[in-house]
Amino acid sequence: MTAEPRFFNRELSWLEFNQRVLDEASDKSIPLLERLKFLAITASNLDEFTMVRVGSLQILQAEGEMRPDPVGLTTSQQLKAIGERMQAFLTEQYRCFLEDIEPALAAAGMNRLRAAQLNDRQLQHLQTYFDQEVFPILTPLAIVASSELSEAARIELHIAKRKGKKKKAGEAKSTDAAAETTGSGTEPPSLEFPPLINQTISLCVRLAPIAGATEPRFAILPFGRNRQRFVTVPSESGFNYILLEDVISLFLPKFFPGETIEESVAFRITRNADLELQEDQAFDLLSKMQEIVNARRQSACVRLELADHASPLVRSFLQTAVDVPDRWVFAAPGPLDLAAFFRLTDSQGFDNLRYEPWPSQPSLKISPSESLFSAISRQDILLYHPYESFDSVVRLVEEAADDPDVLAIKQTLYRTSAKSPIVAALKRAAQKGKYVTAVVELKARFDEQRNIEWARDLERADVQVVYGVKGLKTHAKICLIVRREPQGIQRYVHFGTGNYNEITSRIYSDVSLMSCHEDLGADATAFFNAITGYSQPQRFRQIEMAPIGLRERLLEMIEAEIDRKRHKQKALIIAKMNALVDETMIEALYAASQAGVRIRLNIRGVCCLRPGVPGLSENITVTGVIDRFLEHARILYFYHGGDERLFISSADWMPRNLDRRVELLVPVEDNACRRNLITILKTTLADNVKARRLLPSGRYEPVRATDSSDPIRSQEVLYRRTGEAIEDASRAALATFEPLRGAGHND
Repeated sequence: MTAEPRFFNRELSWLEFNQRVLDEASDKSIPLLERLKFLAITASNLDEFTMVRVGSLQILQAEGEMRPDPVGLTTSQQLKAIGERMQAFLTEQYRCFLEDIEPALAAAGMNRLRAAQLNDRQLQHLQTYFDQEVFPILTPLAIVASSELSEAARIELHIAKRKGKKKKAGEAKSTDAAAETTGSGTEPPSLEFPPLINQTISLCVRLAPIAGATEPRFAILPFGRNRQRFVTVPSESGFNYILLEDVISLFLPKFFPGETIEESVAFRITRNADLELQEDQAFDLLSKMQEIVNARRQSACVRLELADHASPLVRSFLQTAVDVPDRWVFAAPGPLDLAAFFRLTDSQGFDNLRYEPWPSQPSLKISPSESLFSAISRQDILLYHPYESFDSVVRLVEEAADDPDVLAIKQTLYRTSAKSPIVAALKRAAQKGKYVTAVVELKARFDEQRNIEWARDLERADVQVVYGVKGLKTHAKICLIVRREPQGIQRYVHFGTGNYNEITSRIYSDVSLMSCHEDLGADATAFFNAITGYSQPQRFRQIEMAPIGLRERLLEMIEAEIDRKRHKQKALIIAKMNALVDETMIEALYAASQAGVRIRLNIRGVCCLRPGVPGLSENITVTGVIDRFLEHARILYFYHGGDERLFISSADWMPRNLDRRVELLVPVEDNACRRNLITILKTTLADNVKARRLLPSGRYEPVRATDSSDPIRSQEVLYRRTGEAIEDASRAALATFEPLRGAGHND
C-alpha cells in the first residue's frame, strides 16, 4: 500500500485538465487557427475556474474554514498550490502564444500590429476610428488620492471603509452602467475606485502630480463589455489588426488635455461568482435569482491581471484599490484576455488554417419523410451527437408542437441557446392549446439571466413554468410527449446526456435516447410529478433519480461486480464521464480493483481517483480524450455476469451531482442501441492519438500506437459513419482492440 494520499486534489486535477487543453494548443500537427481556439479555451476555462473555484476557497478562507480536503490540504494550502500552478500555467500559456502561435499566424497573413509598425496611412485610419468610435463613447474616471482630501473628508472616508460601506461622490451610480458612461471628458473626482465590470479590460493612467505635490494621480478608463477588441488596419495583403487598448494608448492624451501622462497600463479584474441563493428565505425565486445576478456584478475581486510593464507604483495602486493579495496578481507579458482571441478563429479567408469540416450527419434510423413518432414506435433510437445531428431532437419537439394528436409536452431546460427553436416550439404548443410544462433551472450558473428571460417569455405564452426543486438544481435532460393514438394514450420520451441546445450540440459529444417503451414513459411521468408537484417520488420501474436513488444504484452495480469476481466469475466496469470526484464512489472503485475487477475509466476533466497504485488501484486505468469536440457524454457499462448492463446519465460522479442535483440514470435495453453504446466505448478507449493516460503521480502521458497497432483517433473513427454504420466504420480500426470481449472472457 502506498503512503501517498488516496485521492488527487480536485482543483489541481482540474488545472491538469486545462494543461491538456493547452497541450493541444502547442501541438504543431493541429491547424493553426484550431490551436488558437484551444489556447482561447484555456483562458476562458481559467476565467471560470477563478470566478467559481478560487472564489469559493477564498470565501472559506475568509470564514476561517480550516478543515482539510480529502488529500489533507487546508484551504490556505490549496490556495497556495493553486496560485503557484496558475502562475506557471500563465508562463506556458503566453510562451505558446507569443513565441509559437502568433509568429506563425503572422507568417500566414494574420498579423497583430504594434504602434511602431504603423505607417502614415494606417495611423490616419486609426485616428479617424478613434475620433468616431472610441472617444465619444469611453469616459475616464479620476481617482483622488487621500492626500488631496480635507482632513474631514479623510476621516469620513475612513469611517465608511471601516463600516464596509462605499461612500459615493455626488450622485455617481454603483452599477455597471457607471463603467460604460458615455460622453467624452473626465468625470468629477471620485472618492472610490469605480465599479468595473467583471473580466473586462480597463486602462489605468498615471498622471504627473499637480504643481507643488509629489503624489501621483490616477485615472481609470474602462472599456465596457461590448467594445470591439480587434480593430482592422488597412494593408496591402492578409489581415492586419491592432488591439483596442493599443489604439487608445496611441491617442490617450486626447482624454487628458493639458496633463502629462506618465504611464498607462491595461488591467482586468475577476470577481467572485460563487454567490449562493438562500432558497429557504426566497419567496419569489425569480426575483431572488435576479438579485444574485446583480450582486455578482459587484462581488469581491479574486484576481487582478495587468500588463507586465506596469511600474511598481501602478501595480501597488491597483492591488490596493481592488484589495487583491500578491498571490492573485498576474502580470501578463502579452495581451490580456486571451479568451477574446476565439473571435479571430472565425476570420474569413483562412480555411487552410482550420480543420476540415465535419458536419453532423442524419441518422439512418430516421427518414425525413416519416413522422418521428412512427420511427420511434418501430424501434428505440439512440443518437450520438454531434456525429449524428441534433436536428432530430429539435424536430421531435417541433412535431409535437404542431401535431393535433399531441396532448401534453413536459420538458426540462437547463442551458438553452439565445434563439432556441425548442423554446419556440414549446411556446407554440401552448398557444395551440396543448398542456405544456417547462422545468426551467434558474440556478444554472452563468445562464441565470438567460433562463430568467426564457421563464418570463414562456409564462407569457401560457406555458406552465416550474423553477425546479427547492435546494436542488434540476440538471436532468428529459422530454415527455403524451399523444392520443388509435390504440390509446402513448407516451414518447427523450433522455439525453447534454443540454437542449442546438448550438453546443455541434461541438459537444452527447447521447440521445428516444423511446416509447411503456416503463420509460411511466417513469418519465412519475419524474415530472415528483419535480412539479408535492407527490413523493415513487419507486421507478427502470430509471433512477438523484439525489434519492441514483448513487445507491451505482454502488449496487459496483458491488455486484465485486461479488462475481469473488466467486471467480468475470467482472468488468467501464465508465465514461466528465468528472470523478465523489469519495464514496472512488472508494467503491478501489474496493472493486482490490477484488480483481478490471475497471476502464474515460474521464475528460477532473479525476480525484489515483489509478495504478499497487494494492489500491492497480486494476484501474484512466484515460481522457481532448480533441475537436468536447467529450460530454456519460455512458456506463457493467459486465454483470455476461448479461451486460448499459446506462446513459446526466450525472457525473461528483457530490453535487449525486447529492445536490436532480439527475437521471437511464438503462438502455434495445439491442441495437446497446451495440451502438458499446462501440462508442470501445472506440473511445482505443484512442491512441488524442488520448492521455493518468499516472499515479497525477500527471498525464500521451497514449501512443505501438509498432503492431494502427493509429486510432476516436473522434475521427466515430465521424466516419452515420447512424447504424457505426459498427462497420469502426470495425477495421478496432480489429486489434476488444476490451469488452477480451476482459469478459480472459481476465
